Amino acid sequence: MTNPKMTYAGFHHDKHGITMMGRVVLDAWVFGFLPETEDCAGWDLGRMQVLMDKIEAEWDKYMNLPSRLPPELRDRHTAIYKMAVEEARKKGWDPELGDDD
Repeated sequence: MTNPKMTYAGFHHDKHGITMMGRVVLDAWVFGFLPETEDCAGWDLGRMQVLMDKIEAEWDKYMNLPSRLPPELRDRHTAIYKMAVEEARKKGWDPELGDDD
């Protein structure tokens, strides 16, 4: 018997969105690697890893700091993460708690 492939539920069906995988989706939106209509629902972990590698290479250009993004990307980052935090709070996310809490 083979194990079914593990897949990501998608940003909109994630526990609260501010998870490691959720942040991959958010950053993919920030950098324009995915349209905001694509939340990676059903993607296997290999496909998510390819996207993560692409995002990591892009962040490296900016020393992994939103403050180093060019103004248009910084504004996009601010807007996308603001939306994500608002949605996460509606789902009960508390930034003071760890992922296991």
